[in-house]
Amino acid sequence: MTETALSSRDNPVFKRLKKLAESARARREARMTLLDGEHLLTAYLDAGGAPHTLVRAASFDPGRFAALAARCPRAKAIVLPDALFAELAPVATPTGVLAEAAWLAPTARDATPFVIVLEDIQDPGNLGAMLRTGAAAGATLAVLSKGCHDPWSPKALRGGQGAQFVLPLQTGTDPVAWLGGFAGQSIALALGGDCDFYALDLAGPLAIVAGNEGAGLSDAVCSAATRRAHIPMAGRIESLNASAALAVAVFEAVRQRRR
Repeated sequence: MTETALSSRDNPVFKRLKKLAESARARREARMTLLDGEHLLTAYLDAGGAPHTLVRAASFDPGRFAALAARCPRAKAIVLPDALFAELAPVATPTGVLAEAAWLAPTARDATPFVIVLEDIQDPGNLGAMLRTGAAAGATLAVLSKGCHDPWSPKALRGGQGAQFVLPLQTGTDPVAWLGGFAGQSIALALGGDCDFYALDLAGPLAIVAGNEGAGLSDAVCSAATRRAHIPMAGRIESLNASAALAVAVFEAVRQRRR
C-alpha cells in the first residue's frame, strides 16, 4: 500500500473531501459521500461497496489502516495531519479513518412490501436511527419526503450504521402521492389516531408512516394513509421520540408477521 501525505487545505483532494463533508448538494451531484470510522467502512465493504479514497489521520495506527486498505486495493490512500483530518470528521472526537465512497443502490427484496415512510425528519441522527430500525426489521423500502435530511450525510450515515447500504431508499418523494399509489395498508402514527396500533392486523403489504420530530405528520399525509393510529402509553408522558415510535411500530409488525 502506497500512501500520499497531504498537508495543505488548498490541495484539490482535500477541497473535494471537504465539500462532501459539508454540502448535500455536492454529495447529490457526485453521488458520493464520506464514511466515518472503521465500522461504517467495514459495513460498506461487506455490502459490496468499493471506496474511491481512504483517509487516515497521522496518529491512526498504520497497521489497522493497512488491513482496511487491503480489502479495497484500488482505493487511493491518503494521510492527513490530525488538525486537517478533524476538519473533515463529523464528530468532535475523530475516529481517525474516513473513506470517500459512492452511494450504493440496494436491490429491493422479492418479498411482501414492508415500507417505512418518513415525512420531514430533519435531525440526521434521528433519520439514521430510523433507517437502521427499518433495515433491522427487514423493511423492503424506505420512502423519504423532500423535507427529510440528506440520508447520505456523514452524521446520518453514523446514525444508520450501514442501513443505507442494505435498505433501498426512495428520496425527494411526495408522501401524499406515494401513499395514493400504494396498494397495501398504510398506517400513519399520530397522537390523535382513532385506533390502537396494537389492535391492527399488520400482515400483508404494509407502510408505516412517521413524521417530523416536533410537528409530527401533516394533515395531508395522515389523510392519505388508510389508517391513523396511536401507540398506547401507560406512563404520564405526552409522546415518544419519532425514532422510538417508529421502532415500536415496526417491531410490532415484525412480531405479527412472524406468525
